[in-house]
Amino acid sequence: MTQLPFPDMMTPHGLMPSDPVLTAPSRQVLKWIGNKHKVAAAIAASFPTDFRRYYEPFIGSAAVLGTLAPRDAVASDVLAPLVAIWQRVQADPQAVYAAYEARFQAFTTQDRKVVYRAILDRYNATGDPDDLLFVARTCYGGVIRFDRKGTMNTPCGVHAALPLKKFAEALAQWQPRLAGTRFVVGDFETQIDDAGPGDLVYCDPPYQDCGKNLYGAQTFSLQRLFAAIDRARGRGVRVALSLDGSKRSGDRLCNVLIPQGLFAQDREVKLGRSMLRRFQMAGQTLESEQVADRLLTTW
Repeated sequence: MTQLPFPDMMTPHGLMPSDPVLTAPSRQVLKWIGNKHKVAAAIAASFPTDFRRYYEPFIGSAAVLGTLAPRDAVASDVLAPLVAIWQRVQADPQAVYAAYEARFQAFTTQDRKVVYRAILDRYNATGDPDDLLFVARTCYGGVIRFDRKGTMNTPCGVHAALPLKKFAEALAQWQPRLAGTRFVVGDFETQIDDAGPGDLVYCDPPYQDCGKNLYGAQTFSLQRLFAAIDRARGRGVRVALSLDGSKRSGDRLCNVLIPQGLFAQDREVKLGRSMLRRFQMAGQTLESEQVADRLLTTW
């Protein structure tokens, strides 16, 4: 089994000593539909640098958190196995690697679809975070899709599993960047209400212009999120929100109604091609399916 190197390379705010700008980890530990890995540095660069504590209540792939690497942070989600993945990456990356290695060996030496199905079924039965991590890395397009009963049902992907050496490199990059973060299971409203004056909250909630079965977001309420942001703003908390912007290379705007006066700025963040549309249209490479987010901030 590969021993992982974990050099002490991080400084406060997550800046590498040789790098004067924010940089995202070059590899992702977790694939997650809608993740902000490619644009995390641009999003984090728009944040103020004088915040007290950082909150991220929809943790997903943790791309922005891993880029910012704050020395005092709370990251959360209602999906307990997802939170457990990050707790384990932070506390025991060697165990995370060992679990991935065992699943990788079976996936690459046996019938991959049969192995994937067995791991997926086990995750649905037990909620094992190691199973969720491997399924997220090998399911079709990284599309995390749950039915109303909470059962994940995404089929096996066509791509190869991330090689062991690259997964080890990802863990080595991520573990020190999470040192200042406390990971908790909790509803976004509770976490945002916990933020106080001088704190910074970044919200990357489920997209509104897609099926509610993604991420298990059937009960998510954008209006409840807007209300929580408004309360936080009144307490002196600065809040940033990623939200649906445009699809089909700008031909289609996602008309999400924003409460007047809630945000001070509205920026466009280009994300590239839509992996969801690729999943929906049998793996086609869709040059015209470019998507963009809106990044709204209260400052």
